[in-house]
Amino acid sequence: MLMGLGTTAAFAQEAPQAQTGASGAADGASNEIVVTATRRATSLQDVPINITAVGAEQLERQRINDVRDIADFTPGMTIADTGAGSTGTIVLRGLNASDSSATGNSYDSALGMYLGEVPLYYDFKLLDIARVETLLGPQGTLYGLGTLAGAIRNIPNRPNTDKIEAETHGRVYAKSHSGNTGYQLDGMINIPIVKDHIAFRSATGYYYDPGFIDYPLLLQKPGVSLPQPDGPTSVSPASYAANLYRKDDLNFERTFTTRNQLLFKLNEDLQVDFTYAYQKTKTEGGQSNSNGVLGTSKYESAARYVEPVDRQAHLMAMEITANLGNIAQLVATTAYTNVRNRRRGDNTDLLLDLDYGYESFPAFSSWNESDDRRKQFNQEVRFVSTHGGPFSWVIGGFYNNQRNHRDYVEHLPGHPWIDLATNPNEVEYASFNRSRVTEKAVFGEGTFKITPQWQVTAGGRWFEYTSKIAGRAVVPILGDPVSPYDLTAAGGTTKKQGSVWKFNTSYNFTPDIMLYATYSKGYRIGGPNAVAPCILPLNPNVQNVCALPNEQQYGPDSTKNAEIGIRTQLFDRKLTFNVNVYSIKWDGIQVASATVNGIVGITVNGGKAKSEGVEASFQLRPTDRLSIQGTYSYTNARLTQDVPAIIAVNDPAGTYPSSPIQLDALKGDQLPGSAKNSGSLGATYTIPVGEGKVIADWTATYRGSVVTRLGWDRAYGEKLPGYVLHRASFGYEADRYSVTLFANNIFDKYAVSAVSNDLSRVGLNDGVLLRYYRKSVIDPRTVGLEFRLKY
Repeated sequence: MLMGLGTTAAFAQEAPQAQTGASGAADGASNEIVVTATRRATSLQDVPINITAVGAEQLERQRINDVRDIADFTPGMTIADTGAGSTGTIVLRGLNASDSSATGNSYDSALGMYLGEVPLYYDFKLLDIARVETLLGPQGTLYGLGTLAGAIRNIPNRPNTDKIEAETHGRVYAKSHSGNTGYQLDGMINIPIVKDHIAFRSATGYYYDPGFIDYPLLLQKPGVSLPQPDGPTSVSPASYAANLYRKDDLNFERTFTTRNQLLFKLNEDLQVDFTYAYQKTKTEGGQSNSNGVLGTSKYESAARYVEPVDRQAHLMAMEITANLGNIAQLVATTAYTNVRNRRRGDNTDLLLDLDYGYESFPAFSSWNESDDRRKQFNQEVRFVSTHGGPFSWVIGGFYNNQRNHRDYVEHLPGHPWIDLATNPNEVEYASFNRSRVTEKAVFGEGTFKITPQWQVTAGGRWFEYTSKIAGRAVVPILGDPVSPYDLTAAGGTTKKQGSVWKFNTSYNFTPDIMLYATYSKGYRIGGPNAVAPCILPLNPNVQNVCALPNEQQYGPDSTKNAEIGIRTQLFDRKLTFNVNVYSIKWDGIQVASATVNGIVGITVNGGKAKSEGVEASFQLRPTDRLSIQGTYSYTNARLTQDVPAIIAVNDPAGTYPSSPIQLDALKGDQLPGSAKNSGSLGATYTIPVGEGKVIADWTATYRGSVVTRLGWDRAYGEKLPGYVLHRASFGYEADRYSVTLFANNIFDKYAVSAVSNDLSRVGLNDGVLLRYYRKSVIDPRTVGLEFRLKY
């Protein structure tokens, strides 16, 4: 079975035998592709929405481990791979206005991420997955989680009540610029407990991805060792031996993941599926360099401290599917997720940037630690009509309760301003922040077939959300308690409601040519900023690091999306070609900014933007053995009005570091984080050999240039160059086993995918060389061998 990468393909949730690539077809006589994008199994040619899908075979052949790899094969998506410490920064159709980040994101409300029917923004490994669907555009009238830009759905294989199944998969590989060998071992087992009625399915894996970023400038004894013992230009061997040491390959990834499902199929009309999933990831360093500070190389960080990250997620879910006579199907999902992210990092440059004078101590350095916890309970009930006729409908309700808690501490080891008698942990600053966001929504849409070829759809959604926040911050070196929990918390509550809508129509000129158009509104709810609220009135004689009342919460933003597309299958379905054009107007943009007091990162609302683009894909099968497929997208996302005083930079005219100044964002500024041009081109050739087949696969992917911030050319940002990557594999596949040689980034391309901070934060600060500016780099060349056994 040869697989493609179309922008309009998906698969039936309960039809694994028909799974194909995004534009591919199942083996056999029929080329029909079954999709569930409209919440019912329908032929692809009858689904008038834009959806990209990558099937199980393509996930395996392209060695796609998690969501960070999906963008290479999804038109309209840009993902900055920032390593194992976070999910990464995902941008759909250019809808992002915040600065890029070399550490990535662990949560993003601009898009929905699902595991099956459960919304969860987390990079669970794509293990035993039937397909990954990306729905481009707002989906609030069909899905419980309202979205601004779209949704990514990881659809797992479900338990099979008919037969025992098992699979083992392993991979071993070498990575350039790394001294270690990587490996992966995973397996799946499916056991029918009561034939046709009860089955259990489990998929478990362990991943060790070797690191390639070295840390050569670590402090031997913080508070005693000198971070730059010979000044800001170089380090002598004697001074290095007395003060510093190195650790190599710290951005490794160690991940254990498991997903377990228990299916009760009481009869043909009622089944219940229980799921428990768990994943834990550890690393000790970031996937970024330090822009050459103190002679560090492309694959070296100048951080003064090891920077470990420990992430884990639990998911428990129950899904009920019931047929209500010949009227409708009920799907009810209840889920609880618990995500925790603990990290430590070099905090020295932040305190230098605040200019509190800590650097007067020669051995000055600082490190921070954070503990972020997110607990989410959600319920969705959905009815899908099954009565037939020219009118069909979907209606549902959604409830989501998300609780967040963040503890954050900065330490000043060995600093003379610290009183060890009262502050033995050497805490310079500490804060806690807790919030709860509760969302309720009712959604639905109806479709009427005017003729067998022409349908019209209208949908709507009403939502309401409440956001509560509370927290407190302390600065112990100025006399505050060491713990912020010793003081009364401050905070506030915001409540808002609104509605969105969707209109869609399509016309089938022939069974193989469809034209569709959609006009819809998307939204993203607001929420709390994870900064301790200010205690008013402010004391001007102390350090105030807090959020003013107007900085504690940010409001919702919305989009209006117009799209028209065509889907075709030509020459007896040997050529599939899909293309669409879209225009998105974005209002009330949520964008990163900083607090007035303490310059802590927050989200604010401001301005309008527009994103226009083209997305296309094709698959050509000139012979039964050869498949050629490709994708292309063009995204032009820019501001459409000026936004005053929203870009924070250090004032180059003052004594560095001066108090940051706020630059205006201007109409026409390109939105950061997304490539204007991107695409992929690949070919797969199959030769029957014995009882199996030899499969050779080659794919090239292109990501165009990306700007790192609004007004990059005047606000000390960068325009990151585009790059092309090549991957290939050569293997033998039989019914029950396969062996494959593979290579990713064949030519060992060095490229930067994102940066942290900006170029106004480099140079000297009172004689100290700043190491603030970081560049996230892509994975180097990887060559390996993998096997797969099926029982």
